[in-house]
Amino acid sequence: MNDRKIIIVKKKKAPHAAHHGGSWKVAYADFVTAMMAFFMVMWIMGMDQGVKDMVQGYFQNPVGFKRSFSGGRNIVSQGNSIINMQLQDAIIMRRQEEQQRLEDAAAGIMDRLSELGLVDDLDAMVQVVVTDQGLRIEMMETGGQEAFFDQASSELTPALRRVLELVAAEVAQLQNGVVIEGHTDGVPFGGVNYSNWELSVDRANVARRVLRAGGVPEDHVIEVRGHADRQLKFADVPSDPRNRRISLLLPYDSPDPEAAIAARERAQEVGLLPVGGGQAQGGAEGPTTPGTDG
Repeated sequence: MNDRKIIIVKKKKAPHAAHHGGSWKVAYADFVTAMMAFFMVMWIMGMDQGVKDMVQGYFQNPVGFKRSFSGGRNIVSQGNSIINMQLQDAIIMRRQEEQQRLEDAAAGIMDRLSELGLVDDLDAMVQVVVTDQGLRIEMMETGGQEAFFDQASSELTPALRRVLELVAAEVAQLQNGVVIEGHTDGVPFGGVNYSNWELSVDRANVARRVLRAGGVPEDHVIEVRGHADRQLKFADVPSDPRNRRISLLLPYDSPDPEAAIAARERAQEVGLLPVGGGQAQGGAEGPTTPGTDG
């Protein structure tokens, strides 16, 4: 037993190949992170503007943003957060700026009409006001004689053509869409195949062509409506000549602040944001009953 030799076997491990190191894992992690960031950016770019503003708000003030949603509510439900107030302020400011532009345009139109004296000697009037809907321009008869259109006809007079050309020069400078409306009074119009519906639409279309020739882009005209005697300006006196009129409406491009805020509040209930999405439509449809002359 004392003569037995002790044999010690030492095994050496072969070194791993280079790809078994840790450097490739770092490179792969960087690649995955970059791809994730890329797809996140692409996803956000396709989201609603409200979501974009919220993401921007998070990076601008992450602490305030987290506090706003510390109650566990859905991230798209903004509540009374700092971000929500910023959005409301931005919407209100945009509407105020557009309203000022429309008011300046209204003043410009009235100044030009006064300078040229286009309606001073006419039995008609032009009213230009900024309403909750936008800039509204109404060209109304005021007497018994037709000052803007020939009797029971869609042939406009030289006076209305000059007024429309002046209005077109001012409207063409704005980016707002244009809605053209034709109205008649409540005096019975003796016609079956051609009633006040057709007459009001034809007159509105004549006005559209003059505006187009005056420089208003074709794609700015979003609607042409014929209301016949269904929207009398002076309903108590259907025969009032001021009911015979051509109206131009330039709706606001910016969202209505109250409507936008209300939409967001409704969206909070289901965790969604409002999505906007019109095209021109004719207003000529209506019953073919005897109408009126405008």
